[in-house]
Amino acid sequence: MKTMKTKQLGVLLICALIIYACKPSESTPKEIKQYTIEQFYKNKQVGGGAFSDDESKMLVSSNESGIYNVYEIDLASGEQKAVTDSKDESFFAQDYVPGTNDILYSADKGGNEISHIYLQKEDGTVQDLTPGEKEKASFYGWNEDKTEMYYGSNKRDPKYFDVYKMKIGDWKGEMLYKNDDGINFNDISYDEKIIALTESVTTSSNKLYLYNRDTKKRTEISDAKEPGEYGASGFSRDNKSFFYTTNAGKEFTYLVKYDVASGKRETIFETDWDVWYSYLSEKETYRVTGINEDGRTSLRITNNKTGKPVKFPEVEGNITSISISDSEKLARLSVGSSKAPRNLYLYNFETNEVKQLTNTLNPEINPDHLVNAEVVRYKSFDGLEIPAIYYKPLTASKDNKVPALVWVHGGPGGQSRVGYFSLIQYMVNHGYAVLAVNNRGSSGYGKTFYKMDDLNHGDKDLKDCVYGKKYLETLDYINKDQIGIIGGSYGGYMTMAALTFEPEEFEVGVNIFGVTNWLRTLKSIPPYWESFRESLYKEIGDPNTADSVRLYDISPLFHADKVTKPLMVLQGANDPRVLQVESDEIVAAVEKNNVPVKYMVFEDEGHGFVKKENEIEGYGAIVEFLDKYLRKTEPADK
Repeated sequence: MKTMKTKQLGVLLICALIIYACKPSESTPKEIKQYTIEQFYKNKQVGGGAFSDDESKMLVSSNESGIYNVYEIDLASGEQKAVTDSKDESFFAQDYVPGTNDILYSADKGGNEISHIYLQKEDGTVQDLTPGEKEKASFYGWNEDKTEMYYGSNKRDPKYFDVYKMKIGDWKGEMLYKNDDGINFNDISYDEKIIALTESVTTSSNKLYLYNRDTKKRTEISDAKEPGEYGASGFSRDNKSFFYTTNAGKEFTYLVKYDVASGKRETIFETDWDVWYSYLSEKETYRVTGINEDGRTSLRITNNKTGKPVKFPEVEGNITSISISDSEKLARLSVGSSKAPRNLYLYNFETNEVKQLTNTLNPEINPDHLVNAEVVRYKSFDGLEIPAIYYKPLTASKDNKVPALVWVHGGPGGQSRVGYFSLIQYMVNHGYAVLAVNNRGSSGYGKTFYKMDDLNHGDKDLKDCVYGKKYLETLDYINKDQIGIIGGSYGGYMTMAALTFEPEEFEVGVNIFGVTNWLRTLKSIPPYWESFRESLYKEIGDPNTADSVRLYDISPLFHADKVTKPLMVLQGANDPRVLQVESDEIVAAVEKNNVPVKYMVFEDEGHGFVKKENEIEGYGAIVEFLDKYLRKTEPADK
């Protein structure tokens, strides 16, 4: 078994002469232009990239209008035109309807996560295909001959997602799989005889089954003696082979081929990092495998017949994902970096030509004035090495010390990665160093590391954040008296935990829709999380048992009298995961301490902000708050 120490050997060798941690690379400070929050949010975010039948167009989602809408890109001219014109709700492209120019998109109401699937015809008329008032639906794809759509819906039972198909044209749902026990759909064979299912056990392990629709027999593929994470990676077109990923028996996730008839297994790819996803192209000429390599996505594309790697021309940035067209002549490349939002490129396998389709960075911003993220590592209180993504202001030097922030990702179990986020670049552009910690319990660094915070939240994971602050203090260009903490969701919880349980460590805290009362949050999770509920309880604690004592003890709300440092809280009113009452109550409790509190609620947002006007208002206010209470460039009146 490869352990965390094995995986990090190369890093440790590089850092062997450094006593405390891997330091960020040195750079000469330079003068840069400071950009406004409005300029940063003139950037565009683009996602998706489905090919039309004739492969002349591509369907994407973009927030160019200030909110996400569906756009179509002409692949010959590069011209982009809006297909939808929503002013209130975000619309996310799903796919073209085969044999037509009609499209499918998904949308919820104000971030409430109750998403529906909509059909928009070429003439602009729209039909809600999943119209149940409380029905949450997800598009799963098309059957083999592209005449029917697969989708999941919880309209029968709010707790569980059944699998349906709809015939193009009549658009009436027919149930394929009834989910009565929280064993969830993962994939389906081309002949529709076998469905791959997963059953959650803990947040770090599950079970994988193949269900035969003819015999009604369910066969467990996972190893009952060797717990691990499992996920489907597709069936072969002849329905004889099933592919899946797992970390059973090993530290990192690897790819397995399973013979459906004999049960024979063969590991077909593994490395010293997690295999994130893998799939075969339509005609099975290519296999695309994404690897989560030290906070970055690395791709491995092989010719499935020869086993040889497929080489792509160089592009500026990191290719994070690839979608190959049905003809296998074209591929959509998603290319990103820490200095620019993701762009889409078109690659032609026959000519080896690469064509950039989008330009997402606001032309008013000079990318040379933005910062490349670096992967660094530091030691925590017990000697455990903590990976982090670091952003150093270009203006920082020993003679020009800067304030800093410890950034904590969402989760639990999330990961800060090398990529672009306008808020972080905005803060760094305005002179704040940012250390995005991957505390114990983060994904991407092996299952041992991932499980280290189970039933221990607000303790060792918090200490990892505190030691991130201590790491920042070792850098001679950081103002040691100006270090704060910021995060969203679980990161918001860690922010509140830091201000509550380590009240003298950080000078300020910014809590973005963070949990403050675990007892309430764990009892009020959305009904469609039912199949995941017990797993969540096993990691964090069961509020209906003796665990409630510990959950009370780690909930900042019940200890808010200890908060002494300025606090900012941002919240979406429609958040179904962390209810607004969480933020209302912590703000009221901290205000009793005569501590400065800035509170912003957005009535049309959920768990994460998607409207540019709200991002500009909320995220711009963060830097104003930091300037006042962390950098202290103006009187910190209460």
